[in-house]
Amino acid sequence: MEKNSKFRPKLPPWIRVRVSCGKERNEVDSILKGLRLNTVCESAECPNLNECWHRKTATFMILGSQCTRNCKFCAVSHSPAPPPPEADEPARVAEAVKKMKLSYVVVTSVTRDDLPDGGASHFAAVIRELYKAVNNVKVEVLTPDFNGSIDALKTVLDEKPSVFNHNVETVERLSSQIRSRANYRRSLELLSNAVRIGGGIPVKSGLMAGLGETDEEILNSIRDIRNTGASILTIGQYLPPSAEHWQLQRYVEPEKFKEWGEYAYSLGFSFVASSPLVRSSYNAEELLEKKLF
Repeated sequence: MEKNSKFRPKLPPWIRVRVSCGKERNEVDSILKGLRLNTVCESAECPNLNECWHRKTATFMILGSQCTRNCKFCAVSHSPAPPPPEADEPARVAEAVKKMKLSYVVVTSVTRDDLPDGGASHFAAVIRELYKAVNNVKVEVLTPDFNGSIDALKTVLDEKPSVFNHNVETVERLSSQIRSRANYRRSLELLSNAVRIGGGIPVKSGLMAGLGETDEEILNSIRDIRNTGASILTIGQYLPPSAEHWQLQRYVEPEKFKEWGEYAYSLGFSFVASSPLVRSSYNAEELLEKKLF
């Protein structure tokens, strides 16, 4: 890929990351380090890290810190042969959730194409451990595509997560250029299968804007996601993690995100978060307030 010479143009006035430090942020950092846990907040260089950690929330990233894929938008490190999963990781995640007094937990992972089930059984173990250790906790899982395996998907859904999430990430035209080994249609099929076999578990997906797509392509993707039966959608602004990543093509104005959100609601989505700093798990606990499950 050609080096991103522009990297990230000057931030527009509507993108301002709130910096929150202090006791709560430091406490989350201490808990995570003490239990040897990874978060997507750090690994993906999320712009909302300080705000979320200040509010004592974090998105746990299981199955290690190295991904077998190398997507051009993502800051997570890449390795074709990551270390094996750690058997005690589910218990450590549950311990962190107890210490942080969380009622809503988001669990995601690196992609593990090297594992026979893509890491689905490890997701299942984390969900089981959380339900066993924390009363009334809600668990959202954000999974890779498991190479389209229905068996792997069923392994996760059988543990009854509160929300099942898989991100389409970008429009169909750009998907093969940006998403390593992933496939737009396979992602849609995974969402459809999750709706079909999930027994009523809400299904969620997300898109980024600013990668070179047109407005019409965003609308088409919103419609494609809704046609799978997914009922929850997030849309946010792409911000390249470094000059080596996919080049930013545009900053999308808040009014356009609002239009996309209104369009998504018109198609029947139950909950939509669409604004520049929205990320897939940002303020995910709002789903509790919306009483969607």
